[in-house]
Amino acid sequence: MVDEGRVVRLLRGISERTARLRAGYASDPKDRGDLWLDGIKYLLVTTIESCVDVAQHLASSEDFGAPDSNAGALRELGARGVIEQLLAEEMARAVGFRNVLVHQYAKVDDAIVLAAWGRLADFDSFVSQLSEWLAEQRA
Repeated sequence: MVDEGRVVRLLRGISERTARLRAGYASDPKDRGDLWLDGIKYLLVTTIESCVDVAQHLASSEDFGAPDSNAGALRELGARGVIEQLLAEEMARAVGFRNVLVHQYAKVDDAIVLAAWGRLADFDSFVSQLSEWLAEQRA
C-alpha cells in the first residue's frame, strides 16, 4: 500500500528545491562562484534522489517488482502509466547525471550542470503527474 503521506512529503520537497534552484538562477552573475555552483549541484542531486525515493516506494508498494536500478524504477513508472513514458526516460537520464555528480565518474563541465539546471520543468512535470496519479488512486 502506498504511504501517501510519505510520497506527498517527497513531492513537496522536490517542489521546494526546484523553487530554490529557480531563485538561484536569478542571482547576480558576479556573485556566482564555486560555492554557488556546489549549491546548485547539491540541490539537483537531492531533488533527483527524492524522485528515485518516490519511484522505489511505488515499485515496492504497488508490487511492480524489484527494479534493476534507480533509473529502472523511474522507467517502471512510465511503463505502468504512473508518469508519461517520455518523462520517465528523462528522469532515468537524470539519475545517470546524479551518479556522475555524486560518484565523480568523470569531471563534470559546469556548462553541463547549468544545462541540467535548465530542465527544471521535468521536476515540475514529475510532481504534477505523480500528484494526479495519487488523486486517481484515492478516487
